[in-house]
Amino acid sequence: MKMSMIRPLVFPLFIAILLLLLTSLHAPPSTKNRRRSINRHLMHHKQSAKRAAHGSEVPRHPLDPLTVVEINRIRDIISTHELFRSKRYSLHSVVLHEPEKRLVLRWRKGDVLFPREASVVARVVGGETHVLRIDIGSGRVDVVRTVGHGSGYPVMTAEDQQGAVGATRAVSEFNRSILARGVKLDDAVCLPVSSGWYGKKEEENHRLIKVQCYSKENTANFYMRPIEGLTAVVDLDTHEVLKIIDRGATIPIPTSNNTDYRFSAQKASPNMNRISPISTEQPAGPSFTVEDEHIVKWANWQFHLRPDPRAGVVISRAMFRDPDTGEMRNVMYKGMPSELFVPYMDPTEGWYFKTYLDAGEYGFGLQAMPLDRLNDCPKDAYFMDGVFAASDGTPYVQSDMICAFERYAGDIAWRHSESPITGMEIREVRPKVTLVVRMTASVGNYDYIVDWEFQMDGLIKIKVGLSGILMVKGSPYTNMDQVPSQENLYGTLISENVIGVIHDHYITFYLDMDVDGSDNSFMKVNLKKERVSTNESPRKSYLKAVRTVAKTEKDAQIKLKLYDPAEFHIINPNKKTKVGNPVGYKVVPGCTAASLLVLDDPPQKRAAFTNNQIWVTQYNWSEEWAGGFFTYQSHGDDTLATWSNRDRPIENKDIVLWYTLGFHHIPCQEDFPIMPTVSSSFDLKPVNFFKSNPILHMSPNIIEDLPACQSVATS
Repeated sequence: MKMSMIRPLVFPLFIAILLLLLTSLHAPPSTKNRRRSINRHLMHHKQSAKRAAHGSEVPRHPLDPLTVVEINRIRDIISTHELFRSKRYSLHSVVLHEPEKRLVLRWRKGDVLFPREASVVARVVGGETHVLRIDIGSGRVDVVRTVGHGSGYPVMTAEDQQGAVGATRAVSEFNRSILARGVKLDDAVCLPVSSGWYGKKEEENHRLIKVQCYSKENTANFYMRPIEGLTAVVDLDTHEVLKIIDRGATIPIPTSNNTDYRFSAQKASPNMNRISPISTEQPAGPSFTVEDEHIVKWANWQFHLRPDPRAGVVISRAMFRDPDTGEMRNVMYKGMPSELFVPYMDPTEGWYFKTYLDAGEYGFGLQAMPLDRLNDCPKDAYFMDGVFAASDGTPYVQSDMICAFERYAGDIAWRHSESPITGMEIREVRPKVTLVVRMTASVGNYDYIVDWEFQMDGLIKIKVGLSGILMVKGSPYTNMDQVPSQENLYGTLISENVIGVIHDHYITFYLDMDVDGSDNSFMKVNLKKERVSTNESPRKSYLKAVRTVAKTEKDAQIKLKLYDPAEFHIINPNKKTKVGNPVGYKVVPGCTAASLLVLDDPPQKRAAFTNNQIWVTQYNWSEEWAGGFFTYQSHGDDTLATWSNRDRPIENKDIVLWYTLGFHHIPCQEDFPIMPTVSSSFDLKPVNFFKSNPILHMSPNIIEDLPACQSVATS
């Protein structure tokens, strides 16, 4: 090659080599670490961009959540307050203090907002917990109440949990136990586990947590590789490790074989037929709008939507425009998940305390992860961020926490075809399109999917899906043939050395129904069997509806019974239809489960809100959290059951409906290594609320209105 041809290449080659050398000098030690560094860099910039975007937000509705500016203001107010000045403290909750209900009901768009206030739970480390009401504008701080050591503590902070794990990993005795099981310290993943309350002396005046560990060697699914029998008991305030329990040294760590659930770890299966991609198209765009950041309007529905660190999603001021009169009619003032209860059915040392109250202990909304666009929600979904406060009061953004989208799955809203014998050629069908508001929460190993689905006929379906990863127990057994007949595994052997422990899930919903106004009644409509005398009819029996209006709260404590069927109506006795029926909504249970634990079992005392599937209480703004305001290590003396047993009058009063959705879960091999979603739901359905079918006038689909998608035929 001639020198004249080489010379033009020398300088670029020199630059390339120089860049390569510089890159190698500054490169992190591994590709994985480089990716982590890049991801941290991107996450930092995303958070900064999100905060900047939210930094200009201002509240436009009395129920709008706190803004970045407001949270910063609250942090400054608290830092200079005499209760906290020169003291170590943490903020466990910083949320909007909602204006009085009667004021919000009168407020209309364009009216001046009420003074913005915050409800704050602040705890002096190792000392008292203060519930504060802060006027954000004036800076006034009112101490609502102060609680010392006693029944219950506030929701844990992320720093609480990280501190407990860090303290445990700093103890050489604990690390030696990990190493003795053949697990490298770098491969150990340790997680904090809420300790519950059992009346033990060690629990007095101590905010405790337990720490247990897993091995992540060769898998992302460390949950399937428990270091069984090793538990540390940690004081959350002092970060002192009070006790180490090691009773599983002979139990092997399950292998990592086939545990990784990530798509990148899967080998193509020649026996699994793949389906074609599917998507719903809307050529004219979505039919819903989100105004002023939080007001959702779709079809005849309108409601306020906001994220919440404890409940996850709060639906407020749900109203429906009457198709006959055009009037905006109240349906529900406020609806949200109130508490969860997840008891595991293993009474042994390393498991008896696993009886989680997820919302009050960890914060259901705090565990919400960013939704996956295209897979959690369709591509045309609307996404909403949460803006929350860290334990030092710094605002942060929970990205893409909620999504809203329209759903059409080929379902039918109503139909009728006339029989040929009538001579009338009629076939009338209407497609069923709904609006879904969705949030998912990954509470450790388990993933919850919560949907609020609004239908055009006025029905609201509340649906909960369960997925994620089982919490499993290490076992010496690799086959059921090895298990002695008298031994109780407390679950199912789902893989070699892995037991899926039996457990329950209960999700209790707070539903402040305001059917055409705040003063409502609860009516039970029983179906009763009536016999027919032989001279009346060829029939021998029939069913009739017997209506009973509950007078007090105890009258509305309902256990569902298959052989004692009933409907459960929230009615407005002050407003009747043209033909004389009270307008109302009814709660329609779906598949559910009831807690079978004995009532004096400490976990059941704390979760007494699961003693019934339905409760109705008199409205009280302070009674929203079914397990009590302070749930962590609570004793069960401030629960929904406590309030209901006061037996206050509920006839023609402002009342709240509570419904508990339940699941029994006996694990099986199909739950390994990750669980297919299982779901259940219940409905809030209009009953004599409308003059007639409210979707009578909706139009059918017409081919010309649909996108001209070309299908690809396969042979």
